[in-house]
Amino acid sequence: MRLTKLKLSGFKSFVDPTSVAVPGQLVGVVGPNGCGKSNIMDAVRWVLGESKASELRGESMMDVIFNGSSNRKPVSRASVELIFENLLGRALGQWSQYTELSVKRTLTRQGQSDYFINNLKVRRKDITDLFLGTGLGPRAYAIIGQGMISRIIEARPDDLRVFLEEAAGVTRYKERRKETNGRLEDTRENLLRVEDIRQELGNQMERLEAQAEVARRYQGLNEQLVLRQQVLWLLKKREAEAERQKLSLDVERATTDLEAQSAALRETEARTEETREAHFAAGDALHNAQSDMYTANAEVARLEAEIRHRRESRSQLEARLAQLEDELKHWGETAEKLTEDRLKWEETQEITKLRVEEAEAKLHEQMNIAPQVEEDHVQAQEELQRLKARSTNGEQKLEVELTNKAHAQRALQAITLRRERLREETGGNDAPDEMDLAEKEEELSLLREELAGDQDQLQQLQQEMPQLEARRKEAQAEVQRIERELAAGQARRAALEQMQARTQQSGKLPEWLRRHDLENAPPLWQRIHVEAGWEEAVEAVLRERLSAIACDDPAKLDAWLDDRPEARLSVVLPGDFNFGQNFRLTVEVLSARVRSDEPALQAVLDDWLGQVRTAETLAEALAVRADLPPGAVIVTRGGDLVSAASVTFFAPDQGEHGLLERQREIEALGEGIAMAEEKAEAIREQLVMLDEQVEDKQAEMGEIRQYVADRQQRVHAVQVEVLKLSQAIERHKEQKERLQEQLAELAEEEESERERDMSADERIAEIRDGLSRIRVLVHGAQTRLDECERAVRAERERNSDFDRALREAQFSLRESEGKLQDVFAQQAMAQRELNRIEKDRAQCAEQVEAAPPDVMEGALQTALEARQAAEKVLAEKRDALEAATNALRGFEEQRLRIEQGLEPLRVRIGDLKLKEQAAALNAEQFAMQLLEAGANEEALQAELGTARPPALQGEITRLTNAIAELGAVNMAALQELETATERKGYLDMQAADLTEAMETLENAIRRIDRETRDLLQSTFDTVNGHFGRLFPELFGGGRAELVMTGDEILDAGVQVIAQPPGKKNSTIHLLSGGEKALTAIALVFSMFQLNPAPFCLLDEVDAPLDDSNTERFCTMVKKMSGATQFLFISHNKIAMEMAEQLVGVTMQESGVSRVVEVDIQEALKMRDAA
Repeated sequence: MRLTKLKLSGFKSFVDPTSVAVPGQLVGVVGPNGCGKSNIMDAVRWVLGESKASELRGESMMDVIFNGSSNRKPVSRASVELIFENLLGRALGQWSQYTELSVKRTLTRQGQSDYFINNLKVRRKDITDLFLGTGLGPRAYAIIGQGMISRIIEARPDDLRVFLEEAAGVTRYKERRKETNGRLEDTRENLLRVEDIRQELGNQMERLEAQAEVARRYQGLNEQLVLRQQVLWLLKKREAEAERQKLSLDVERATTDLEAQSAALRETEARTEETREAHFAAGDALHNAQSDMYTANAEVARLEAEIRHRRESRSQLEARLAQLEDELKHWGETAEKLTEDRLKWEETQEITKLRVEEAEAKLHEQMNIAPQVEEDHVQAQEELQRLKARSTNGEQKLEVELTNKAHAQRALQAITLRRERLREETGGNDAPDEMDLAEKEEELSLLREELAGDQDQLQQLQQEMPQLEARRKEAQAEVQRIERELAAGQARRAALEQMQARTQQSGKLPEWLRRHDLENAPPLWQRIHVEAGWEEAVEAVLRERLSAIACDDPAKLDAWLDDRPEARLSVVLPGDFNFGQNFRLTVEVLSARVRSDEPALQAVLDDWLGQVRTAETLAEALAVRADLPPGAVIVTRGGDLVSAASVTFFAPDQGEHGLLERQREIEALGEGIAMAEEKAEAIREQLVMLDEQVEDKQAEMGEIRQYVADRQQRVHAVQVEVLKLSQAIERHKEQKERLQEQLAELAEEEESERERDMSADERIAEIRDGLSRIRVLVHGAQTRLDECERAVRAERERNSDFDRALREAQFSLRESEGKLQDVFAQQAMAQRELNRIEKDRAQCAEQVEAAPPDVMEGALQTALEARQAAEKVLAEKRDALEAATNALRGFEEQRLRIEQGLEPLRVRIGDLKLKEQAAALNAEQFAMQLLEAGANEEALQAELGTARPPALQGEITRLTNAIAELGAVNMAALQELETATERKGYLDMQAADLTEAMETLENAIRRIDRETRDLLQSTFDTVNGHFGRLFPELFGGGRAELVMTGDEILDAGVQVIAQPPGKKNSTIHLLSGGEKALTAIALVFSMFQLNPAPFCLLDEVDAPLDDSNTERFCTMVKKMSGATQFLFISHNKIAMEMAEQLVGVTMQESGVSRVVEVDIQEALKMRDAA
């Protein structure tokens, strides 16, 4: 491919549509600084898919759109288009068939970025794929911008390998490998999931097999258990029925016994009631006697209690008097002892007062001596504390400085560790690829555009649907209307045809026609066409001749003479008739208004009607009747006949009237029906087409709705990815800035901590010298303080002795005073007790004398006699009551015996009835169980045999235990096992397919790696050879080579070794800027030797070169221009001379770039011609 033209519009400073022709192999772009030359290079890079704004010298992608100038308004759209010549078909894929390719990119301020190839909208990936392996791309080696030379030569080995891969054309392989590896990972994940499912399914099948075996055993045991249980139920049912019959007889016998006992009980109860009334009367009398007895007993008891109280009170008073005498004696002795104690403590008090006065005098004398000693001690103590405070302050300062020094050292260590960690983070934190973000943004923009297109299309379809529905409804209504009209016309025609047929078949003529095989002969009225409105006129003239038939053989007339028609009949004979007209009138003949498609019949009509003239009205006919020749008549439109001598008024015949009019209407109806059917058929076809259109639109709307839903989901997913990438890039930028700031802060902190460390060392030395001097002064002050403390202790011990003696004397004085007070209080209390005792003794003596013991004895004797009389009456009443009670008890015992005899009978009857009901319930229950189980009692009869319930119950228990031993039984295990087996077979096939697919993909990856490795190795060797050859050409000597940094070429980086003539530098970083530029140019041109790109863009690559190096550079570019087209920007005159065409870029209008093209060859020819 060869670049032929570059078109720009609204891109950066190229606001106007600008076309840059590239006709030759060497095209130079020249112009002053800042005129927009490099914008051409940015435009090419942008249209090839560059998505990073910084690579286009901008902050955002919107910066590529012209933003206005002092005289221009901003534009809303930027567009760049590259036009390639593809005569050799070197373009990849489907584009190889085009001889010219147009690659275009547009961007709007709304952020919508679109790519086009030959005006077909494509993806950014399609643009990238078009130039894969050609060296062209947004950051490929074929586009070398300002500063890119130094970046190429100083790139990391891994980045340099990318250029080598592009030169080798393995990017296609890498894309294939990436896709294949992605499918391989998906296949591995699917295989792992399938294997997990298979493993889980295998475990499940093992479990299900065990459960299925248990289920089969359960089914066998359960069938036996059901059979034994049903047999047991049948046996127990029959036993329960027999038991119920036996219990029913027992209930009848027990009921008879109960009725007899009930009669005896009723008789005994009557006699018991009589006896109970007599017993109640005896009880009342006994109650009254007991009341009298209780009254007498109460009086006796009261008197005895009073006498007993008086005696007890006298004894208590006498005892109290003896007690008071003892207390009086005790308190007298206590008073005497207290008097002696008072005298003793008064003497002790006087002695103690003298001791206190003496101790106070000695203590006062000692207190005058102690203050001076205390003052000396305080001064020595204050001096020592002051010196210790200075020492402590110095030690604290020393500790603080040591702490500061240790802190500074730890801070320095921490700073070193943090710096290393930050550097590791800086080196290990790879930046997210902004190209991915741009691709996602472009994909999002494309998806949004596609979504908007689909939504617009859906909206358009939704708008079209009502119109289609309306058209379909109109067509349906039209079809229905036409069908109604068609049905009415068909009915009308059928009715007319039936009427015509009845008219033709009436009378005796049809039978005659059938005899002569003329029933199918068409009558005349079916073979002629009468002008509308003249039907009655023709009927009036022809009358029965309207039904004339044609006879093609005149000989038949002879036969008809023997069998004449029974009605009037006209027959048209064959022949060539030529009836002339002997006169002419101004009126028209009737034959002109009647025609036939048959010439012979038309001649007959002319014969019949040739002498008949027509007139519109009777007046017109009468006006011209005088001119009529003999035999001629005039007929009016209404059928009236006018001859020269007469007028015949028309009256329709019953049979022939309306034949022609009906025939004309039938023909008109036929034509109308045919037209209506054609129209209805056309509308039906239109309706079918509309139905199909509606169905197609509905299907299309459904598909588009699905597309819209899918694209909305995809837009949401891509939006999430764009957001994640944007956040990742922003986080990376923020983290990078934060790391740089932290490194700067760490440098400042390190400097500050080092200053702190040095300052702390100086202060520590100064503080230690001061502490040494203070320690000497502290030792002297401590000695003086020890001496003062010894003197103080001695004085304090003496003071303590005098003070202790004073306190002891004062304590003794307080003790004696307290004892005296106690003695005085005890004497007062003893006197009070003596007075109280004397008063109590006098009162007790008076009470003893006032209560003699024999006053109540007489009253007690009288009460005892009354009580004896009441006891006698009570005994008599008690005997009477006892006799009544014995009689009543006898009857009660008899009643109880009878009742006790009844209760067992009732209980027995109840038990029997309950047992009977229980037996009936048992029988019913067993019958219900058999019914619910669907048991066949006749079939079970054979199983009964000699079976007994205990044996059956034992068998049931054994089977139940066997079933219980099986544990929980999964009855669905059999079906689940079958399903799991089928599923495992399917999974085994799927796993085999996935394994085979994985092996195929792995083989494909190995094949791609092998091909890539071989291609890269051969490319590396070739490029290295070219590099080693071109480097000396550019430098005029020296050596250069490429070195792999690893053993595996697919992962190894590429390092450049370059040594200009006379230099043995170990790394290219030691080269000058010009040498680096030449080295990079040699490397890039080495790649061009292997895989020449369609064109190469050089932006001021020759800027760091001197004239001699520029000449060598130009020589090499000219040599390579045979295979590669070069478009270069330069300010160097030597480079300008190399160009075949010059493209001048100017900026006469501020902020707006324009292009001026100059063909050097044409200019030289013009110069030579001049």
